[in-house]
Amino acid sequence: MIKSLEELDLKEKRVFVRVDFNVPYDAEGKVADDSRITASLPTIRHVLKAGGKLILASHLGRPKGKRDPKYSLMPVAARLSELLEREVTFPEDCIGDAVKKLVGEMREGEVILLENLRFHPEEEANDPIFSERLAGLADIYVNDAFGTLHRAHASTVGMVPLVKDKAAGLLVLKEVQVLSRLLHEPARPFVAILGGAKVSDKLGVIENLLKLVDGLLVGGAMAYTFLKAKGVEVGASLVEDGKLHQAAKLLERAKTKDIRLELPVDHVVARELKAGAEFKTTSGAAIPAGWMGLDVGPKTLEAYEAQILAAKTVLWNGPVGAFETPPFERGTVEIARTLAKSAGMTVVGGGDSLAAVKVAGVGEKIGHLSTGGGATLEFLEGKTLPGLKALETEGAP
Repeated sequence: MIKSLEELDLKEKRVFVRVDFNVPYDAEGKVADDSRITASLPTIRHVLKAGGKLILASHLGRPKGKRDPKYSLMPVAARLSELLEREVTFPEDCIGDAVKKLVGEMREGEVILLENLRFHPEEEANDPIFSERLAGLADIYVNDAFGTLHRAHASTVGMVPLVKDKAAGLLVLKEVQVLSRLLHEPARPFVAILGGAKVSDKLGVIENLLKLVDGLLVGGAMAYTFLKAKGVEVGASLVEDGKLHQAAKLLERAKTKDIRLELPVDHVVARELKAGAEFKTTSGAAIPAGWMGLDVGPKTLEAYEAQILAAKTVLWNGPVGAFETPPFERGTVEIARTLAKSAGMTVVGGGDSLAAVKVAGVGEKIGHLSTGGGATLEFLEGKTLPGLKALETEGAP
């Protein structure tokens, strides 16, 4: 059993909330996209309204265990202060005497955002002493960072048993609720759209989805590995030759289970992946020598759109083309627009898919925008997420 934040008495307690404020910065060093910050506002506001003393902790980027100003959370503290319309105290570190003193002097309703946890190598190493030092700041531990639940780090696992009370934040509870529905009781037909570069990244989730879905639509570079496994010419497209056997097995399994595993029937191709490159659309699934598939073609989009609109549950993870390079973003943006027209339950996860939803301007028309990348995929694979398991209370099944 996992407690909800709402079940705990937070008044005058030091509430340590692990958030996922791993956000991009612009050229001026300001927050470029605050959606991950706003996603945790319901939890933050609940703690403050309940009279807690709020200590927020997050990582940002990959500073490799060293202090690097480029990865400081200071711009996040500034943006959060604007969103909350109150001061957010920002110490120079996440542990140490100065931080301990600041936390000790906190009053009800005050907010501290600690500096980047990953400035210390002990965070990712799940070091017990570092875990103890973080736990020493808290009366209550809350995890609201769904995107980090698949990592067994000090702030997601190590410190948790060392704090008296623990609970899931409102964002984590919502994610688990929505994704659990996909795994256990989706409205049917249930269609999944999977894209991205590598089959190897999605093998586990494809295997598990084949037990759950009625249709699977494949796009992105991973589609070329499946097409090659079927004996289709793919030209110079990106292929994982080491995964051809597994791709063939998955195609066979889908056929045996009578699940429609759809692959692109036409492509937008170019000789090189660069903005403004000469491109053309193939008439069929085969790609000529010297050309590489970089987006799905119009016939594929039409076929995928029909399946999406006929479905009662749709899951989308991963772009269906080289989304970051125009003109190969069209297919991915069109998929986002089609999902917005769906009358069914729609769930979108993965950085590029979420970016496409933003570009298409349809975020408000999507049922659930998942904040997890790897965590969402591992949850859908049926794996136990270490950060979620750490929140379980005694007597849980």
